[in-house]
Amino acid sequence: MAPTRGLRILITGPDGQVGWECRRSLQALGEVLCVGRARCDLSDPDAIRAAIRQASPDLIVNAAAYTAVDRAESEPDLAHAVNAIAPAVLAEEAHRLGASLIHLSTDYVFDGSKPTPYVEDDPCNPLSVYGRTKLQGEQAVLSSGVPALILRTSWVYATRGHNFLRTILRLAREREELRIVDDQRGAPTWARSIAEGIAAIAARAGRDRASIAAAFASRGGVFHMTAAGQTSWHGFAQQLLQRVPDPGRRLRTVVPIATEEYPTPARRPINSVLDCSRLAGAWGVGLPPWEIALDLAVSGDEAPR
Repeated sequence: MAPTRGLRILITGPDGQVGWECRRSLQALGEVLCVGRARCDLSDPDAIRAAIRQASPDLIVNAAAYTAVDRAESEPDLAHAVNAIAPAVLAEEAHRLGASLIHLSTDYVFDGSKPTPYVEDDPCNPLSVYGRTKLQGEQAVLSSGVPALILRTSWVYATRGHNFLRTILRLAREREELRIVDDQRGAPTWARSIAEGIAAIAARAGRDRASIAAAFASRGGVFHMTAAGQTSWHGFAQQLLQRVPDPGRRLRTVVPIATEEYPTPARRPINSVLDCSRLAGAWGVGLPPWEIALDLAVSGDEAPR
């Protein structure tokens, strides 16, 4: 049953991995409005302003981003427009309305040289255009004065869209051998887990514009939100393939390789493990271990086939 009163929530990027899941996870908190690329081109500041002013939300969840990490190296202006300028405009418009903002960011703001999990206050040093533009988006939100939470996550996957999980399952039907990087560490994070974490935060913040703004003003800032635990891309692929039987699979061998054996246009951090204890302390929210989330993702109604 829909609530008689609740938040008016606007989601950008509703057709992306996290945005799609947020459409469902946030329904219980009020009225959910979605603005996709067809209605609001995030590379167009005027379109963003018009969409926000028309919707007049209490809370904006910015789940949209330019996420083509390698292509960003050759499209830096577009990546900057979507990842840096658009969050600045969203924050400006939210501040004008007295609304609040949840903005998603990434582990790629770090260079990966730290040997232990990153905390929120560690120095940022992105290695790629994608990482630099995402960091610029964070800085724009923080400097705007809007009550906001910036949630850095990592290695996001889903059972729909374009991501590592779906790519591995496709290639396993096409090839007898896969060579997968084994020296990058991170936490594969299910998009639904992120969306449910966002819903939990919003529910604890309040059910009206003033209360959620007050909560974000007092307990806002940058937080890490990833699945618990860590693995490598090779380890993730192995666990995935064990969990998804496929009689049409041609794959025989999954070979671990070093990053230098798989050159890409954009450099990736070797260590993408994020410490999420600040989020747990401030909001009482923590995501499940990555293996458990993977079990749920591949065994549900929308499991990949």
